[in-house]
Amino acid sequence: MSSLLTLFIENIFPIVAVASVGFVLQRQFRIDPKPLSVAIFNALTPALIFQLTMQNTIAGGDSLKMVVLVLSVVGTLTALSYLVARWLRLPPVTTGGLFLTVAFMNAGNYGLSLNQFALGQDGLLWASIFFLANVMIMNSLGVVLASSGKTRLVAALRGLLRVPALYAFAAALIFRFTGIAAPQALIKPVDLLADATIPAMLLVLGMQIGRAGKPKKLGLVGLASVLRLIVSPALAWVYSLGLGLPLIASQAGILESAMPSPVLAIIISLEYDTDPEFVSSVVLVSTILSPISLTILL
Repeated sequence: MSSLLTLFIENIFPIVAVASVGFVLQRQFRIDPKPLSVAIFNALTPALIFQLTMQNTIAGGDSLKMVVLVLSVVGTLTALSYLVARWLRLPPVTTGGLFLTVAFMNAGNYGLSLNQFALGQDGLLWASIFFLANVMIMNSLGVVLASSGKTRLVAALRGLLRVPALYAFAAALIFRFTGIAAPQALIKPVDLLADATIPAMLLVLGMQIGRAGKPKKLGLVGLASVLRLIVSPALAWVYSLGLGLPLIASQAGILESAMPSPVLAIIISLEYDTDPEFVSSVVLVSTILSPISLTILL
């Protein structure tokens, strides 16, 4: 029990504490988290991705294995969500919400933070690869699933062009593979923005929880939370063994896979009307339960 408490205090509590500040700010001042979310999405996250890619010493083959891990976990969870939806005879809108909350995870503001605390900078580097792959899949396949096929994959892929983190990743790769040294006039402001990313993400996480209403469809919400918090990391563990990932990579991938449902799922569900109340409920419940499941997993 004492070891569990130590793990919680050293790794989970800092995340809960910062998110709690965001929660209190939202409840006290009714702060809209959207402007801060826009800043994180368009400025802070690209800076973090650029910084981590420039520092990354991971071999290309191992990076590809991490991407395969993400694809495998997301693909299996998508299939399980489909089977659950057929078994329960869910309407298409709720099925789309189930896809969003089960197949995808909060690999950014929660996952990157926990990997940094638990596994250090090496774990954060691996987690950033997982995060970027997750963002790309969610903004393409996730949109198609959420819209119940009404949005074509080609149109969803075009939507990826509006994800600034991809451009930051590409720019960092150009510097790395051409051997051109990035000027300090670029590196220093990027580092300042990157250092602010994780604290800002956690504040937004707390603000979003503060805005969430009472959970709806508790039975289905509970099932979705079990798939997200327990089945997902179990799948990642099995796939990471099969892929032969290094230990630190496996740990980072399993931790990322164990994250609760992402706040971005709420935004997509509102955009495509895929039962946003249900999606918000799963995000809320899985996030509240996650400190327990993650402490045990650690």
